[in-house]
Amino acid sequence: MLKEIKDGYVKTEREHGIATIEFFHPQSNSLPGAILDALESTIKQESIDINTKVIILRSGGEDVFCSGASFDELAAIQNEHEGTQFFSGFANVFNAMRKAPQLIIARIQGKCVGGGVGIAAAADYAIAKEGADIKLSELAVGIGPFVVGPVIERKLGLSAFSQLSIDAALWRPSDWARRKGLFAEVHNDTDGMDDSIRRLSTSLSHYSPEAMKELKHIFWKGTEHWDTLLKERAAISGRLILSEYSKSFISKFKEKKNQ
Repeated sequence: MLKEIKDGYVKTEREHGIATIEFFHPQSNSLPGAILDALESTIKQESIDINTKVIILRSGGEDVFCSGASFDELAAIQNEHEGTQFFSGFANVFNAMRKAPQLIIARIQGKCVGGGVGIAAAADYAIAKEGADIKLSELAVGIGPFVVGPVIERKLGLSAFSQLSIDAALWRPSDWARRKGLFAEVHNDTDGMDDSIRRLSTSLSHYSPEAMKELKHIFWKGTEHWDTLLKERAAISGRLILSEYSKSFISKFKEKKNQ
């Protein structure tokens, strides 16, 4: 199944109980609202399909897993309602991932920024390749990592989340992410990463769906209030993105990128 989006897509392939969801956007796999909406609906669709035993979440291309929020859409936000609606797209994806009864494996083939780090953290098991460095750049943009915060803090702990949040310009290497618990494995090359994903997903596809569902319920214990919490966090970002600081930062970033 392919959901075509302007300049991008979200598509799903199914084989032997394994659903592979792939998203792509030519701007370094950034996430405009349309891709966020498609990701949410696709994950929800797979979550209720009795034939889906495990989900693999990946992105297209080789260099960047996900560069986070689309700066084009951030620049277009005109009021708090639009801002809250946009950032709620991330909240909806994270909530869909945590509520899916299937275990979700994330394939992290390249760098992750902002919401991309959030997607890796919201997965139940992330397998990466060397060079999959991570950064939370939100504070530099003037908004802070509010929506992704609960997801990342749950996986890495408050100390590591604080380090990522405060030093918003610093790339942390993939091995740092592995040591902090974001990545379960980091492989030297793409073949090694994909072999490991293939092995694990095949094994999981033969396990008891009910046992995996109950195990995931334990993993996510204490997050039952996130439907409300993440929307509240989205409202904070939706307000801050309207500041002169954020508008100026985004404008300068786009000008530099277009040079």
